[in-house]
Amino acid sequence: MLQQTRVAAVLEHYARFMQRFPTLSDLAEASEDEVVAQWSGLGYYRRARMLHRAARFVMEQLGGRLPETAAGLRALPGVGEYTCAAIASIGFGEAVACVDGNVERVVRRLCGWDEGSGTAAKVRAEAARLLDGKRPGDFNQAMMELGAVVCLPRGPLCVECRVREMCATQGEHSVAGRKKMLSREEAYALLRRMPGSPPAEVLLEQRAADASLMAGMWELPGIEASDAGRGTKVLTLRHSITTTNYYVSVYEMAAAEERRLPKRKAVRKWFGVDELHRLALTGLARKTLKRLKLWPAYNEAGAVVAFDEAEGESLL
Repeated sequence: MLQQTRVAAVLEHYARFMQRFPTLSDLAEASEDEVVAQWSGLGYYRRARMLHRAARFVMEQLGGRLPETAAGLRALPGVGEYTCAAIASIGFGEAVACVDGNVERVVRRLCGWDEGSGTAAKVRAEAARLLDGKRPGDFNQAMMELGAVVCLPRGPLCVECRVREMCATQGEHSVAGRKKMLSREEAYALLRRMPGSPPAEVLLEQRAADASLMAGMWELPGIEASDAGRGTKVLTLRHSITTTNYYVSVYEMAAAEERRLPKRKAVRKWFGVDELHRLALTGLARKTLKRLKLWPAYNEAGAVVAFDEAEGESLL
């Protein structure tokens, strides 16, 4: 969950995810849609799908026992070099170096290598040389923490660094430039209907199973700017995905407008608002529904108590 995602955004999701899937077998037995629904709001949904496949692989192919070495973990679906090293060293004490972006920056500065010198393989080799074989998990976490809070990309806190005397750089050096953010405008339709009594229903659209981004996930129906005149603007927000800022406008339309929505191959379906938390929603759809106070809040017994932003995320 922490891959390319802020800690503050992860904490609530992690607690809820672990409550629903406390063991590998619980995760493996669940459907992919349910796993993605629990992940909803974190983005990068391939992570959830691969985690689910890895759990099934462990249960079906490895007798339910998680491998304890980096080499064994590397065989699991979706587990790359960094992840297997982190699990093996922190979880099982294997002396293997864990190199993420923070560790790479620390190693490069210690050695005086800028972005133009020192290959990735050379960085990994140096990280392995520095590794404390007696406490590899603690050492790897210390290196990651050093890069995260002291050896910063911009304005490193060298005066506070405990290994300053070992460092060949002692300050900033050239780093890869941050990609320029792109901008896109998007418009969505909000269609609601009341089937006699609450809870209300909302029309959602499912992305194609072969879509390049967030395949199979549910969202509000997308509309063209020319269709906006048939509705009333009820929300505007900005939503960021990787290097793109999406400037989003949501227009509420009458339920009868469903037949006039743009013709697409996508499946459209009405859902009660009390069902929304069980769906694999895109992060934007989840944020939008919360902002519109259409997200259910529950008490400890699991009963709906209100529809508000109780679990809301801050808008970007």
